[in-house]
Amino acid sequence: MSSRIRFATARAVFEAFPDLRRLAPPPADDLPALDYARRLLALRKKSALAYLAFLLPRREAVWWALQCVAALSPRDAEDAALQAAEAWVRAPEEERRRAALDIGQTADRRRPSTWLAWAAARSGGSMTAPDQKPQPAQPSSCARAANAAVILAACAGDAQAIPQRLQACAEAGIRFAEGGDARPTIAARPGGKGR
Repeated sequence: MSSRIRFATARAVFEAFPDLRRLAPPPADDLPALDYARRLLALRKKSALAYLAFLLPRREAVWWALQCVAALSPRDAEDAALQAAEAWVRAPEEERRRAALDIGQTADRRRPSTWLAWAAARSGGSMTAPDQKPQPAQPSSCARAANAAVILAACAGDAQAIPQRLQACAEAGIRFAEGGDARPTIAARPGGKGR
């Protein structure tokens, strides 16, 4: 398996995205990028999710977030935001990014899938209508939206399951960054069903 990450060290991630410091603590030492993700996960910090969203390239971050949302949220075959994000990941073309933007602007922002659409929309290009002066998304916008989608999905439902859901998504993010599968493994809860 080949790595999907775009930074060699954790310090490089924080240098590229200074506002990541609001979501995750910067490392005290200059660790390899994935080692720092593992350290955050071992400390059971949800900041591991934010760090992973910034560590992965934009398209990969949206795919990982999409896999987490799909594993943690009830399936809705009519979810246009999820469909738009997935369509963009599969073919990251401007037309599909703009479709995700249009859906993200009108969808319910309390839903994780809306943030998936926002993540795809904020991956590049202009955030304004084609007939207006172009306004690029902030460099960290895609990662922030992908992180929000994962957090919203993990925190929905049974409050006691939140730590396990957050951990499963972080483990999936690390596995995906290493070149493996992005789908989180959600264990069945006693007396309930897993996803």
